[in-house]
Amino acid sequence: MALSSPLQNLSALISAKGNATAVATPRPPRGRPWAVHAAASDTTASASVQMGEYEEGKLERPKWVGETPLSRLVQALISFKPFYSVLKLGARRALISTAEKNNIPWRQMAKEILESEVYRELDNIQNQSLVYPDYYLNPFHAYDEGNLTWLAAAEAEAATLSIAKRAIPDASSTQEANQILRGNWLRAIEQHHMQYSESSVINDILDIGCSVGISTRYLADKFPTAKVTGLDLSPYFLAVAQHKEKNAPPRKFPIRWIHANGEDTGLPSKSFNLVSIAFVVHECPARAIVNLVREAFRLLRPGGTLALVDSTTKSKVLQELSPVLFTLLKSTEPFLDEYYLTDMDETLREAGFGNITSILTDPRHVTITATVP
Repeated sequence: MALSSPLQNLSALISAKGNATAVATPRPPRGRPWAVHAAASDTTASASVQMGEYEEGKLERPKWVGETPLSRLVQALISFKPFYSVLKLGARRALISTAEKNNIPWRQMAKEILESEVYRELDNIQNQSLVYPDYYLNPFHAYDEGNLTWLAAAEAEAATLSIAKRAIPDASSTQEANQILRGNWLRAIEQHHMQYSESSVINDILDIGCSVGISTRYLADKFPTAKVTGLDLSPYFLAVAQHKEKNAPPRKFPIRWIHANGEDTGLPSKSFNLVSIAFVVHECPARAIVNLVREAFRLLRPGGTLALVDSTTKSKVLQELSPVLFTLLKSTEPFLDEYYLTDMDETLREAGFGNITSILTDPRHVTITATVP
């Protein structure tokens, strides 16, 4: 198939190809099989959701990753600026169109944020002295300014919901897909912490790369007696997170939002029982991934749990993406190859973590959990 397939059909391709169904087999901890599921108590859904197993692909990683001929061809196409400009525009239109076809009101959700009082939150959340790492200033996700823009922050929730529906295409609704995706992730965290930590109590949680606070709020709902902190490099994302939280029902322990670099947070050592890094590391170069893991190790108390969820090269769905889709994907994710070529288990071991466990918690994503000795 030609990589120059018409970009006007990207939306249809995403709907048809990106939503491929997979049935998968997770790698259970220490050979002990257990079903990952999301119960009603884990989420805001009224009905319980149970997930089966997810199938890994046959390859070590997709053919469009690394220094393969296909990967080099895709990279050359993306590096050609006229083609990249068209591709970026096509990618954006396709993402919005596909989301709205799945009943996610992308443009309306963004409009509501941009026309709200969210701007008032920026001054009291932004750390003016923060120096952004060079990689964070690159264009990605089809935004020239990356995450340092109000538009990216306003569209983040719709984009996140769209990811959930793509990951769980057989769900009856976007809400159900999101509950399954988040519920399986939370269940994996809980299972790991109960199995390997001396204390099952989780009092303090840090969500690194919290974006607009979706994962942070799920953690706060799951562990209502814990003090939860969301940390991100984008003050715009944090402003949206804080705005949304102020308009939500009050919590016993309000979420704290911090504008800081996850590689060097400035927070005290051994301050947390759980550090979450959700859908972050695929946006980072290898050196930043190493620094994030080391910082998480420093911040966790002995017996504390690191939970990292992201896309995985083992995914059968990702291994079988069409040429147009993986070209689209790589055009909006400049560090995807570096992430896919990083041995996460080895990175965690080198940082000092033990009890490293990986499990596919949906057809596209792996949840990796590990413990500080």
